[in-house]
Amino acid sequence: MRMYVMFVVAVVLIAVLLYVLDRGLKAVQKGRRRRAAGIRLAAAAAYAEARADAQAKQQETSGALTTVLPAIQERGPRRVA
Repeated sequence: MRMYVMFVVAVVLIAVLLYVLDRGLKAVQKGRRRRAAGIRLAAAAAYAEARADAQAKQQETSGALTTVLPAIQERGPRRVA
C-alpha cells in the first residue's frame, strides 16, 4: 500500500515541477521579447526625435529665408504687343 502512495506522490511532484519549469521558461522568454521590443522602441523614438528636430530646423531656415527674400508676387500673364 505504501508503494502506491509513494508512486502517486512522485507523479504529482513531477507534474508540479514540470508545470513550474514551463511557467519559468515562459517568463524568461517573455522578458527577452520585452527587452528586445524596448530596444527597438528606443531606437525608433530617437529616430523620430532626430527627424522632428531636422524638420523644425528646416522650417526655421525656410522662415528666415523668406524674411530676407520676399516671395515673388504672382501676376497675370504678360501681353506681348
